[in-house]
Amino acid sequence: MALALKVFKTVTKVVTTNAAAIYTAPVGYTGVILLSQCANIGSDTHTVSFSHKRTVAGIAVTTEILKDFPISGNDTANLLPGKLVLESGDVLILSASDGINMKFIGSILETLN
Repeated sequence: MALALKVFKTVTKVVTTNAAAIYTAPVGYTGVILLSQCANIGSDTHTVSFSHKRTVAGIAVTTEILKDFPISGNDTANLLPGKLVLESGDVLILSASDGINMKFIGSILETLN
């Protein structure tokens, strides 16, 4: 069976206080992050951290995109104002200061390499 040339995906997640992978670009595909937002559905301000991880020659390199970024209660933040290209195996990692009230939504285009 042939692989799809382009695949659109929506990723949703309740963000936890532990840094967790929310998306990994699959083998044979490049992932283009089109939208990346986090909503704080609580009434208090909470922070979010968002990073990119790539492993090269067995060494993982994590690059912070946002670190401890505050989002006011009942508000939403765009975590990535532009697009981000993820090569096969690249990972997006997310964590927050609150494990209940922070919700992530992302839109991703996977294109066949």
